[in-house]
Amino acid sequence: MRIHFKLFVYLILVVAFSCARAGSYDDFFTAIKQDDAKTIEALLKRGFDANTIDPAGNHGLFLALKEGALKAAGVLVAWPKTKVEWRSAKDESPLMMAALRGHTELARKLIARDADVNKPGWTPLHYAATGGHLELMQLLLDESAYIDAESPNRTTPLMMAAQYGSTAAVKLLLDAGADPTLRNELKLSAVDFALRVNRRDAAELIADAIRHQRTKGKW
Repeated sequence: MRIHFKLFVYLILVVAFSCARAGSYDDFFTAIKQDDAKTIEALLKRGFDANTIDPAGNHGLFLALKEGALKAAGVLVAWPKTKVEWRSAKDESPLMMAALRGHTELARKLIARDADVNKPGWTPLHYAATGGHLELMQLLLDESAYIDAESPNRTTPLMMAAQYGSTAAVKLLLDAGADPTLRNELKLSAVDFALRVNRRDAAELIADAIRHQRTKGKW
């Protein structure tokens, strides 16, 4: 009888713990979507795992940055147990999402926690160049981001800036030493990327850089 009673109590505790954890899980991801930093901080202090994944496979910090929940992201970046080098199914990191969205200060804090500036494949600089975020691009370059980093298909940040970013982003990369002559696996250059979307100002800027280097006798 005593054994049955202990088993009954144990089952009650297990059910109670499971319900509490389920409640915390829902509260955590709801707080991220609502940018509710206070609730997130309270959950973390009660022992909730900051690295819990949502049903879609998203890490909390990654999701906060993706959805622009900057106060929530700030709490998660500051939490010492948060894994800032998490990767999504597409091999995207929180720093890459911060770079794409232009969240410079959060990117700075991620780098301070050793987020990888030069991860293999697509890099944070590719993403910052895509968004044309000049301050963030400069931050990454100052942190020794490889300016001619190649994606899996050998696309460079300059190519991304040429098609998706801005002329100012193209100029920043060229001034910092980006190679305007590189081509990806499809044999497309940064000039080609610009012309695909009729960005003739960017194409001309890149072409001028090529002519200037040839004039200097680089080739």
